Amino acid sequence: MLHPRHIRYLKQIVPFTIIWLVFGLLFVIVEYGILGPNSTRYPSTGNRYNFEDGFLVAIIGSLLIGTLQGWIEVVWLRRMFDRSPLWKKIVLKTIFYVGFTITFILLISLSSSFLSEEVNSWEIAIADLKIFVDSFAFWSVILYVTVALNLALFFSEINQYVGDGVLYNFLFGRYHRPRTEIRIFMFLDMKSSTSIAEKLGHAKYFELLKDYYADMTNPILETAGEIYQYVGDEIVVSWSVREGVKANNCIRCFEKISRSISKKKERYMANYGLVPEFKAGYHIGEVTTGEIGIIKKDIIYTGDVLNTTARIQDECNTYNASALISGALLKELQKEDPIAITEIGKLTLRGKKEAIRLHSVVL
Repeated sequence: MLHPRHIRYLKQIVPFTIIWLVFGLLFVIVEYGILGPNSTRYPSTGNRYNFEDGFLVAIIGSLLIGTLQGWIEVVWLRRMFDRSPLWKKIVLKTIFYVGFTITFILLISLSSSFLSEEVNSWEIAIADLKIFVDSFAFWSVILYVTVALNLALFFSEINQYVGDGVLYNFLFGRYHRPRTEIRIFMFLDMKSSTSIAEKLGHAKYFELLKDYYADMTNPILETAGEIYQYVGDEIVVSWSVREGVKANNCIRCFEKISRSISKKKERYMANYGLVPEFKAGYHIGEVTTGEIGIIKKDIIYTGDVLNTTARIQDECNTYNASALISGALLKELQKEDPIAITEIGKLTLRGKKEAIRLHSVVL
């Protein structure tokens, strides 16, 4: 089984491969349409032309360069420009990728030359390559490729800004019509946030929040969580029932976040003079999910489960608990891999008519 983080990487790399494959196929088809079925040479360079060879090279080349760009972007380059504005990311990454792509196209051109029966030596292949590089045709290809890589980059960046999976949901209209589903929610809130903000000041407090949320990223990814909202110092994470119950992902998310913050406590003390503490409430229930808004569209969840989860989190202060879980969710988790809990009892939460059974999670 692949690790959830690696699955996420694959999902982010695939769009690069698809975009490059589409552009590669379009290029071969347009080229064939312009040159015609009887062409054996490129008019601008005199180099040999064969549709079958060109089609094969375009498919293989597009798959390779798309996957390679996706891997470089997701695993390495994205982190280098994490704190840069969008325009700067696009410009600097474009410069890098254009240089990389020129090198790649030169190698592909050499490979294409050797596929031809007429080329049987490096001297002939390099001579053909030099003619190609000196022609307008080469630079028109570079321009075409630059458009393709910028489209892939822009898609990737927008997907990062709106959240993994959200852009796909908009594109494919998954929630264009509201749908009902069962989901697990975790409301995680920083303790004493008001006093911390007053102590640090708004600018320093904002830096704390950035580090705080950044350190939660891997734990959420590793447990297949989906970030629904940031609300000040509160984060709302959601799981489908299948992913949340599997290996107790939803509970392990809190545990992993705790360990992640604990490992960075020296950095927090040095930068902010404190280590943030937090509490969480968990619940499961039915929500209606759909697109909303005209000027700004969003995909939202509505349902009593959200209000109830927020109320459960509020009760953490009352019982001095780090994490409280509803009886309904506990039943789902205990089916697969029982967790250690301390029963609090049946309580009527603020604003609720029906009582709910609560349990404190033993971490």
